[in-house]
Amino acid sequence: MKHIKKAVDAVLPSHVAIIMDGNGRWAKQRGLPRIAGHSAGVHSLREIVKSCTALGIGVLTVYAFSTENWKRPVAEVSRLMELFLTSLRKEITELNKNNIRLRFIGDYKPFPEKLWDSIEEAQKMTRHNTGLQFVVAVNYGGRWDILNALTRLAEKISAGELEAGDINEQLLGSYMALSDLPPPDLFIRTGGERRISNFLLWQLAYTELYFTECLWPDFGPEQFNEALHWFAGRERRFGLTTEQLQQIKRA
Repeated sequence: MKHIKKAVDAVLPSHVAIIMDGNGRWAKQRGLPRIAGHSAGVHSLREIVKSCTALGIGVLTVYAFSTENWKRPVAEVSRLMELFLTSLRKEITELNKNNIRLRFIGDYKPFPEKLWDSIEEAQKMTRHNTGLQFVVAVNYGGRWDILNALTRLAEKISAGELEAGDINEQLLGSYMALSDLPPPDLFIRTGGERRISNFLLWQLAYTELYFTECLWPDFGPEQFNEALHWFAGRERRFGLTTEQLQQIKRA
């Protein structure tokens, strides 16, 4: 890991966002039930959290359960809820010991009460930690996020606390999830699909998008390092030209 840090330290992303795709296909290839793939994926996530901590990456956001995932078979959703709860209870002590702050975004209130309580307790336990900010998106959708922000702003207008003309990009952004964190620099999607699937639609505006055929349970530190090296080779212009960037660097 140290040689990777030396190679890309100057251009490490401060915030990495990941869609952990391919668990079901990984299990199917091995003649296993889909939940076995999700269980294997928990191990991969644990390894990536360790890698982010070792490299000094500030924020890791993962898509654990989307608003669309409710459409999956009832039995699979139920097993996912059980796995989520078990993993959360198992991992929280270790996360806390390593100074990792665990946060959740999304509308997680529809989840079972036991899971909801565990989510609240985990956030409370780690809220003062100053290391990696580990953000888990559950029952989250980018469209939901934007709609939620607009609804809150509309309530302010209705209450006379805000004028419609006051709304601008900066104000709207402040009502979005993760508004207190830097936007993702690097987006990773495993499993071969090349879309962002309603994940962080607002926040990914200038994010570098990295897609890999590797299924999530097979995605470990080596594959993560490949993504970081790819990111290190990107020229991030944010609407500027290469010449303008060069002038800024010389200034």
